[in-house]
Amino acid sequence: MARLGKQTWSFDNPVYIQATGTAVGPLEGEGPLKDYFDRIYDKLHCGEDNWELAERALMMDAVHQCLQKAGVDESTIDLFLAGDLLNQNVTGNYVARQLGIPLLGMFGACSTSMETLATGAALVSSGYADRALVAVSSHNATAERQFRYPTEYGGQKPKTATFTVTGSGSALISKNPSDIRIESATIGKVLDYKLKDPFDLGSAMAPAAWSTIKTHLEDTGRVPSDYDLIATGDLSAIGTPIVRDMLKQDGFDVSEVHNDCGLMVYHSDQPVFSGGSGCACSAVVTYSKLIDELKQGNLKKILVVATGALMSPTMLQQKETIPGIAHGVVLMKEGQ
Repeated sequence: MARLGKQTWSFDNPVYIQATGTAVGPLEGEGPLKDYFDRIYDKLHCGEDNWELAERALMMDAVHQCLQKAGVDESTIDLFLAGDLLNQNVTGNYVARQLGIPLLGMFGACSTSMETLATGAALVSSGYADRALVAVSSHNATAERQFRYPTEYGGQKPKTATFTVTGSGSALISKNPSDIRIESATIGKVLDYKLKDPFDLGSAMAPAAWSTIKTHLEDTGRVPSDYDLIATGDLSAIGTPIVRDMLKQDGFDVSEVHNDCGLMVYHSDQPVFSGGSGCACSAVVTYSKLIDELKQGNLKKILVVATGALMSPTMLQQKETIPGIAHGVVLMKEGQ
């Protein structure tokens, strides 16, 4: 593994995605990507007694779908890297309890999908693991209960609010050649533009996405057109034009290749305010639609930059600002 610049890892010992798995809730299952998801639940409770158990079921489903497609079982996995939005990463921890795989619990808020993928790829590339399994999850009702108000409260929200995706995505990484290679990763910095509104996370996270994309292009000596797609995580309708404008001011026009997973996962007429967010947002889009597009050859090289707002209810109650972070991973069709 080599380092490009200060923040980008290049995986000279090639690592590959062997398989992926996704599970989503009812609203996601009615969206434009419904045909790409492995499992769709028609109820938010996912057959469980409470929402936290439902989120756990989603992650377990995504993991089992991934392992089944790879044709392996838990006993062959060296490391499990998992994260979610709940206090103490309880979804990932309790799933790991059931799987019995050595765990690295990770938290980068909604950026955790690419944080786990980048870290897992680095550990496999450097020989510390032969097979690494990564997974993240979020659930609209668990996130609302923890970060805002329980759904029963029925509080009104502005149009700038994002809608936490109910779902989970998982991927299996190894050195065995496959259709999808993990080429590099850029680790982001924490940026804080002094915004305080938890109902406008797109604006709060956009600077972090700008920083990571700009740094990645500078570290690699690339331009936006070197990619078929640059996908941000969950900036949605508010943060998307902000990050495009910021990059354009630095000479990087991404308008022809950029899209946001928060805009891709739902139809524009669904009741999701400005679009999707949450750990699962970038995960379920990347590990379903984008991976399929790479396998089919419709996309050859993409940069996925998952964004996260590193806040907590306690910090907001103390009138703190909302820092953001973004991590990017380059995925490419093998042989390109």
